[in-house]
Amino acid sequence: MGSQTYFNERNSKNEKTIWKIVSDLPPFCEDFFLGIENNTSVLTRLNYAYDLRLFFTYLFSNTKVFNGKTIENLTPADLDNITSRNIERFISDIGHYNANGKVQHNNEDGKARKIATIRSFLKYYFKRGLISSNVASNVDIPKLHDKTIIRLEADEVAKFLNEAEYGDGLSGNAKAYHEHTKVRDVAILTTLLGTGMRVSECVGLDVSDVDFEVGGLRITRKGGNQVVIYFGDEIREALENWLELRNKNQNLANEPALFTSLQNKRITTRAVQKLVKKYSEITTPLKHITPHKLRSTYGTALYQETQDIYIVADVLGHKDVNTTKKHYAAMSDEIRRQAANKVKLREN
Repeated sequence: MGSQTYFNERNSKNEKTIWKIVSDLPPFCEDFFLGIENNTSVLTRLNYAYDLRLFFTYLFSNTKVFNGKTIENLTPADLDNITSRNIERFISDIGHYNANGKVQHNNEDGKARKIATIRSFLKYYFKRGLISSNVASNVDIPKLHDKTIIRLEADEVAKFLNEAEYGDGLSGNAKAYHEHTKVRDVAILTTLLGTGMRVSECVGLDVSDVDFEVGGLRITRKGGNQVVIYFGDEIREALENWLELRNKNQNLANEPALFTSLQNKRITTRAVQKLVKKYSEITTPLKHITPHKLRSTYGTALYQETQDIYIVADVLGHKDVNTTKKHYAAMSDEIRRQAANKVKLREN
């Protein structure tokens, strides 16, 4: 099963979190989460839970729509007291709000997701005849603006990987720490940059998911589907170097994870995010580089090489080709110049 074990454990943990949050919501909300279980992913339901907890907290703290009732004795019929204006005000106020002493922010994407959550929530009870209307359907989704694609250029990729390998820009404790992690870090970053896999797919890899004979990595995509993606010589070398070092560590004899921490456990997504930040701040300080930006770097490079959006979509695991466009939307001047002579208006 390979990396499937990691994702099963992650989903189990998230399921527990979902039901813990649901226990803070009106009791009837349990029906909603049970009703959507077969048609939504665990991560989607987890986001729903967070959004609805924030929404109900807001309604109780800032409105009187529930006429003095407590959260424990609310019924679905009380949802009819919510108006479109309540939702619009909520969306406006969560742009910047205070939670546990910290200022939280929601951009247009975050606001759009919360409207979608409330729409789905009210739709569930409306379809079952428990409320008279779904007022959230009257609330407009914020206009989502196209964002500049931030990625590494070819020379920046080289500098980034060189920094991970040699650590020339590091100092003090970071330099000493680097001696223990550089082989692993190069393997992780080379794998991300050379395959375009998601950071969750990367940390979910087990040693048994690596097949050097076919040059493939078995990864678990969103939704739990397993696919094999193939790698080239640079990834092969980086993985072989890491596995040679990893196999010398007797403390990892019973650890299935391919990439591990200094605590001899599976590395976390947060740890990968931090190591990407550490090296990118040295090599490209004006760019905010994350693991997802490395994915965009790969997607753009692959499109520039193949000029085939469908290949890129398949390798990246995108169900919608329109999603893939984000990875090559900012084409280089060279490709634009090439495109200028591709279409002939008149034959000579």
